Parts: sequence; structure tokens; C-alpha cells
Amino acid sequence: MIGHRTAVGGAHFAFTDRWGGVGAVPHDSLNLGGAVGDDPAAVRVNRELAAKTLGRDPERVVWMNQVHGRDVAVVDAPWGDRPVPAVDALVTSRSDLTLAVLTADCVPVLLADAEAGVVAAAHSGRPGLVAGVVPAALEAMAAQGADLARIIALLGPSVCGRCYEVPAALRDEVSAVEPEAYAETSWGTPALDISAGVRAQLARSGVRVAAGPNVCTLESTDHFSYRREGTTGRLAGYVWLDETDTADTFADVSGGSR
Repeated sequence: MIGHRTAVGGAHFAFTDRWGGVGAVPHDSLNLGGAVGDDPAAVRVNRELAAKTLGRDPERVVWMNQVHGRDVAVVDAPWGDRPVPAVDALVTSRSDLTLAVLTADCVPVLLADAEAGVVAAAHSGRPGLVAGVVPAALEAMAAQGADLARIIALLGPSVCGRCYEVPAALRDEVSAVEPEAYAETSWGTPALDISAGVRAQLARSGVRVAAGPNVCTLESTDHFSYRREGTTGRLAGYVWLDETDTADTFADVSGGSR
């Protein structure tokens, strides 16, 4: 259910895998996405299961209506009956909230300045990389008092550059904006490495990247992959603050490659 979990200071990060839920094929079993054709009741149960496994209140997990853009919402309460906004990043300084991002090949980016008490979750696929959703999230965090030099990022499971085949013209278009995303598949055709592109954006902002799950969603049958399966579920990345917990549960923080 929880494929990776780690913490630094008062900031906690977690990424799910696809198992441990109640969903049926093709969303089996821990689909957390509410807009992929799955039974809404199963999604609700899965979201409750994941949140409770993390020790978090399911009613205070904040989700997004992700649209592959660069807009950011700063949140201080669950949406409740309000429409879920069309954004691709969330920022909060509330320790009673958990921010969530959904993916099934795109890069989930979790960000935290534990000292300032500011966290963010961002959804960076190919369009989001080009649009600059991660830099936009960092700007919003800074506006809430975060220091870029203190922010730590974790990148979750995503399709890797060895597998993300694209037309040559599309690779050229994206790499003209973010050169680090230029890649080649393991079989020698044009590709994009979105994770490498995100890492380059973070490095230019002075943000450190913590060692996270080294998982290619297309290669791993333990994770949902839209490119592999088409109709499938969604994984989630979660980030939250716990001001009573200042112990680190990982030691490797670097700017190294995926």
C-alpha cells in the first residue's frame, strides 16, 4: 500500500503502490484517482485506507483537479463542498492538512521546508515541466515564508527516460525549454526524462533532492502506468507536517541522478 515513506524534521513524505485496496480490474486495487472510471465508493474506501495507514485524517487530505498546467493553490482547509480547483500544485503551512498528488507516469514532486512549516505537492508531467509548475510551487512556498535553501524535495515513481518514447519533434520542443529532459529509450529511439528535467529545475532554484523511490512506473507492475495500461488507476504522493516529530528517518539527501 505505502511503497515509500520517509521524513525529515517535522516534514513527512509518502508514495503509494497499487496494492492493498478494494478496487477491481483494471483499477486493482489501491486506485486513488476519482476521475479514471473507477467505482467512486471504492475510491473513497481506498483514500480512507491510505490516509489511515499514514496516521492521517482522510477528511483533511487535500486533492487537486490536475490539468497539466502551472497554477498553484495555497490552502488552509479542506475543500469541503467547494469545487476542487483546477491546479497542479498545492501549498500549505497547516500541520493538520495533508497534501496529495495523483500520478500514473507523471512525476509527483513533494516539497518541504520543515523549519518554516511549509509543504507543497506538485504534479509535473511533460506539459507541467514545460510550463514550470515546480518553479511556480517554489515561488508560492517562498511567499509563505519558506527558504529555497532549506527546502527538500522528494520525487516519486514515474516513467523513466529509458521508457518514455516520444516523437523526435516533441523531444526537441521539450528539451529546447529544459535540456536535461532530452533522452533516448533503451532501444535507441527519442525519449524524454521528465524526472531529470524536474531535478534540473530544482537544482537551479537551490533545492536539495532527497533519495526517494527509484521506480519506473512503466517497468514496475507494482505501480499504475497509463502508458502501459491505458485504462488504469492512480498512485498518490502525500506530504504533511508534524511539528511534534523532529526526528529524521532518512540520511541521504543529495542532488544526484535518479
